[in-house]
Formats: sequence, structure tokens, C-alpha cells
Amino acid sequence: MGTYNLPRNVKGEGRILFIFTGKSMIYTVIAGAVGLLFYFIFSAFGLGMVGIIITVCFALIGFLIGTLKMPNLEKFEFTKKTGGENIDDIIKRAIKFKTKGKKIYIYKEEEKDDK
Repeated sequence: MGTYNLPRNVKGEGRILFIFTGKSMIYTVIAGAVGLLFYFIFSAFGLGMVGIIITVCFALIGFLIGTLKMPNLEKFEFTKKTGGENIDDIIKRAIKFKTKGKKIYIYKEEEKDDK
């Protein structure tokens, strides 16, 4: 009798601390670091709890940007075009669009006539 490998679900094995993928962990840490700046500012005025809440909110926003995908809703034109894409990719593309002077270049190959 031979040995057979059984297929198994390995989707969750690339996760850090069960809920974090590598990308979502990086976005969470970066956004949390930005939130820490607000924590230090508010703690200097004696409002440390407000700073902690803002830090947690920033980290949550970073986690959501790194994890979620844009829903595909037929009701809105924007979500029809970007449905199913990662939110961070959409944000990167929007920033690139703004910095390039709001221009999109499309390169097309010219068709050759073989007549």
C-alpha cells in the first residue's frame, strides 16, 4: 500500500497572531505609530486616556486598510469599478493619480494592416 498526501486547508497558516496577515500587521503598526504621536501630545496636557483612544482608533483604521477589500456594489459607480480590490491598492492609485497632475496615460499598440 502506498502513502498518500491528503489536501488540507493552509489558508490561515500564513497569519501572525491569528488575525494579522503580514500586510495588515505592517499597516497596523504604522498607523499605531502615528496614533502614538497624538498620545504623547495629549498626555502632555494630562489627557492620556484620550491619546490612548486615538492611538487604538488609528491602529484599527490601519488594520482595516490592510485587510479589507472594496465591496462590489452595483448601486454606486465607484464600487463597480473598484469592487474586489484591496483598499490599500485603491488608496495608492489615488495618491499616484493626484501627484501625476490628474492625468492617466494609456498606451495602445497600433494595429498593423496586412493588406
